Amino acid sequence: MVSQQQTKDSGSKKLGIVAPQDKSSKEMKSSKKMKFASSSAETESQTTISDDSKTGRGMSTMPRVVKRKLQKVRPIVEYNKMGKGIGQAHIEMQSYIGVLARSRVPLVDKKWSQIPKDVKEQIWEAVDMAFVVGQGGKKSVLASAAKKWKDFKSTLTRHYILPYTNDKEKLSHPPETYKFIEKAQWDAFVASRLSQDFESVHSQHAQIREKLEYNH
Repeated sequence: MVSQQQTKDSGSKKLGIVAPQDKSSKEMKSSKKMKFASSSAETESQTTISDDSKTGRGMSTMPRVVKRKLQKVRPIVEYNKMGKGIGQAHIEMQSYIGVLARSRVPLVDKKWSQIPKDVKEQIWEAVDMAFVVGQGGKKSVLASAAKKWKDFKSTLTRHYILPYTNDKEKLSHPPETYKFIEKAQWDAFVASRLSQDFESVHSQHAQIREKLEYNH
């Protein structure tokens, strides 16, 4: 004798209806996990916490970082056998370093080596408070900040300055995307990028890139 439940299940399969899965097990599979170190005045312990938030970049990472700072928990950055950072914590740390490099380092026409040591120290301390960096430590964090700062200046030059060399109004204020840039710094940076010295160097680099691409 066929039970009513079996008949119901059979009818559902014929109609192409899939029975709902257990929600809790589905959420466990989809959630991303990161190892965290929770610290207090006396002890520091390690635990694993599910993080089902979407991977964010730039400013979207900031709320999560700030919230965890208040909770005094730090994601532990993991590395593979080659020493390369992997996992969600590494992604968020790199995004956070980018935010710090763009917002805390002055927008000046200088090399990274000329940036004051106290500015670099502030970046390192902010990252160290938010993440358990692990291998590489301070050196790797500052190297990443240096590259992101250089890339940021290159992005501003290529997308927000050079295309508008004949539009003084467009260059008179920082881009809407980067409202945190002080106007005085922006004006000085624009002037440096429109100088004859920079145009000469930029032209030489462009010719070198063309030759490399052609030879390749």
